Amino acid sequence: MLELLPAPPADPLWDLTAEYAADPRPERLNLVLGVYRDHTGVTPVMAAVKEAEMRLAERSGSKEYLGLSGNTAFNRAMLTTVLGTEALTARATAVQTVAGTGALRLLADLVRQTRPGTTVWISDPAYVNHRPILEGAGLTVRTFRWLDPEGMLDDLRAAGPGDVVLLQGCCHNPTGADPTAETWEELAALAATNGWVPFVDLAYHGLGDGLEADLAPTRMLAERLPEVLIAVSCSKNFGLYSDRTGCAIVLGSSARALRHVETALQNAARTLYSMPPDHGAAVVATVLEDERLRGLWLAELDVMRRRITANRTDLVAHLGALGHEERASALARQKGMFSMLPLTPEGMRRMRHRSGIYGTTAGRINIAGVPAHRIPYLAGGIADAL
Repeated sequence: MLELLPAPPADPLWDLTAEYAADPRPERLNLVLGVYRDHTGVTPVMAAVKEAEMRLAERSGSKEYLGLSGNTAFNRAMLTTVLGTEALTARATAVQTVAGTGALRLLADLVRQTRPGTTVWISDPAYVNHRPILEGAGLTVRTFRWLDPEGMLDDLRAAGPGDVVLLQGCCHNPTGADPTAETWEELAALAATNGWVPFVDLAYHGLGDGLEADLAPTRMLAERLPEVLIAVSCSKNFGLYSDRTGCAIVLGSSARALRHVETALQNAARTLYSMPPDHGAAVVATVLEDERLRGLWLAELDVMRRRITANRTDLVAHLGALGHEERASALARQKGMFSMLPLTPEGMRRMRHRSGIYGTTAGRINIAGVPAHRIPYLAGGIADAL
């Protein structure tokens, strides 16, 4: 049987990570994967997370199954944190998932169950895993322009009733370019007029303009529209990468519909992985339910956000000093962990081979993964590749 398996395509990000690991140059930089690193190059465990873990260890209760919806305290905390008001949380249901990826897949399965022939629109460019997840769930995928606001709206005028539009709520991956508040308003109006359902991917909230500002577009869509799907990840803003902590949220217009939604999500989880691991969810619930720990977490999140912003500002300044001010201007407007460099795939390969700076072939680098003292080296490598 196994001899019949054709050679599958390798994952491009992990292929690049393996190439980086084999590179003997001590000056090399790994900016491929989306992880936050501090000034020493380490991905830290947040102080609020450490204290929550200590409390959980002291309680050391049972590790019995929690149920198909996962940790219910975590689900409540996610609804409150993401949606903000009782008026919105009353219209929503949530289940814990295996990180944001699991939330995307569960919600894609929900869409397929509801309407098997649904078309899901994703941005061009898009997060590398969006298309595989959606097509893996049996959905049809079309694209809309992301970096051209007018082109985006023109493309999405073709999305009709029953279609789903996948929008990244903030800090777009891979470009770092987000719509303006006015464009978000136009997207909400277009969804209301044409009848398509927003599917919001929230993976970086708190790392762009601050937690409340980053969540504002998602909350606005939830207020304006009868149905919204939201996939939430705690990997980046809680630093729980390997704990795989996430949540699928669905807003509907009736209690009956939400009951059916929750059961459908539970059934989908049952067939995929039965139920999610509890540790990360218990940590997040502990942090968000304790006023002091929540304040500590928000302060740490703000430090991370400011460091990312400072890295980007510093990179723009160094590129300008090297004679590339015009090309660097687009970087200055980007937000969040990622920046899209003004390099072709060949330019990215050239930078990798000549300077040992690893980003994706499409031009994305993890600006949150650069130690501050390495920014001049990064700018020099980009300039050399240009």
